[in-house]
Amino acid sequence: MKSRARGGYFTAERPRVEVIPMIDIMMFLLVFFVVISLQMIAGTGVDMELPGSKTTKEIKSATITVGVTRDNKIVIDGNTISQDALTEKLVGLKKDQKISVIIAGDKDVPLQTLIRVMDSVRGAGINSVGIAATAESKSAARAKKKTAAQK
Repeated sequence: MKSRARGGYFTAERPRVEVIPMIDIMMFLLVFFVVISLQMIAGTGVDMELPGSKTTKEIKSATITVGVTRDNKIVIDGNTISQDALTEKLVGLKKDQKISVIIAGDKDVPLQTLIRVMDSVRGAGINSVGIAATAESKSAARAKKKTAAQK
């Protein structure tokens, strides 16, 4: 049997890079970012709770998504902008190509705020405007009606 002889006081073993813990950490980070990105509205980068609708239709592609947060901030591509800046940005984008706009407002946003954003979009000369909503199942709609009738 071969014995490991220790070298002198100043000699050290060659350090090893442990790869398995590094792979575990990378997988954890990957899963974390995938889960976070799935909870955000596409195009806004903001976590919102959309209102429900029975007649929702899936839109294949939208050129730009405008988000409206609970605190009435307008968000495009993760950046908060003003209504005037929104109109200017949309006018600039419209020059290059025909665009459609989807307004994704949190379900607690006042209707007046959504109307102001829609006015800004239409003020930029864009008539193709939609409002994002989640599909609501019939059983969930009945449950909401039942709880509303009980109140």
